[in-house]
Amino acid sequence: MQLEDIKGIAVLGTGTMGHGIALLCALAGYQVRLFGRSDASLERGFSQIRSGLELLARNGLVDDFRIEGVMENIKGVTTLAEAAAGADFVIEAVVENLAVKQGLFQELDALAPPHAILASTTSGLDPTELAALTRRPERVIVTHFWNPPHLLPLVEIVRGEKTAAATVDLARALVIRLGRKPIEVKKAVPGFVGNRLQLALLREALYIVEQGWATPEDVDAAVKYSFGRRLAVTGPLESADLGGLDVFYSIQSYLNQDLCHERGPSQLLKEKVERGELGIKTGRGFYDWQDERVAAVKKAREEDLIKRMKEDLGFIPAFPAKAAAAYMAEAARTGERPGI
Repeated sequence: MQLEDIKGIAVLGTGTMGHGIALLCALAGYQVRLFGRSDASLERGFSQIRSGLELLARNGLVDDFRIEGVMENIKGVTTLAEAAAGADFVIEAVVENLAVKQGLFQELDALAPPHAILASTTSGLDPTELAALTRRPERVIVTHFWNPPHLLPLVEIVRGEKTAAATVDLARALVIRLGRKPIEVKKAVPGFVGNRLQLALLREALYIVEQGWATPEDVDAAVKYSFGRRLAVTGPLESADLGGLDVFYSIQSYLNQDLCHERGPSQLLKEKVERGELGIKTGRGFYDWQDERVAAVKKAREEDLIKRMKEDLGFIPAFPAKAAAAYMAEAARTGERPGI
């Protein structure tokens, strides 16, 4: 199967990842079947899809007149049989539980056409294990979108032990067609690439607070107002090259031994979870999260991500959305600009 053979895409799950991925697929012109377990969940999913499209339209990234057409590209269904029927590519975005996902993939194996690719948005589960109960392990793959998928460009493509090279190539081509930036993880290590890096930083941040060396506010400020600003332009390895590998070698020679080497979860994190301080879910984590603060932080993050999307596009206000979509795909394909 080639990219041009993909006509219908099934997206399973109406939560944060599912609705964002459905939006991307429909925006790229695909006919999408969005699976939700109830009419209520589908209604929430469609509401979020519309909100996402309206956000892009307000910022000139989608033409207003296209919103209804994009919405019409998505059909909500409440059975797996309806979702999988005729699908060429299935993207699973349900709860992060191996047993649940394995059962789902086993059902999809029986319901989806033999040629269909079965993909998962898991952020760390092994695609070999996801494929264990299917008869098509060569067509099972991970396509890990990042949250929110309609604003963040990265998609990690992870092959299982039996995933065919053609499946990897097709998944990459589809991700580019959606205007995203694919990377290939050569081996399905826990956490893949992005979460290994993200959790390594979090481990040290928690350790610094635990030791009383700095407050949560100052730890966050240290990232936001220093290397965090560079990372969107130069990744950690590029930054090391720019700074001089001899310099970083010298720093590692004395600093590595003093970094946190805790192999289990942070004690500070454990205590907060046990007290029910879960962040915005409960109104308190490392910060107090009142409704006004939640809205302000989310708005600031959203505006920054939109700004970066426009930078990726070489955006000018009159840039037509149709041309923007084509530009995104070409930029991702050639690597001349990051895909968005």
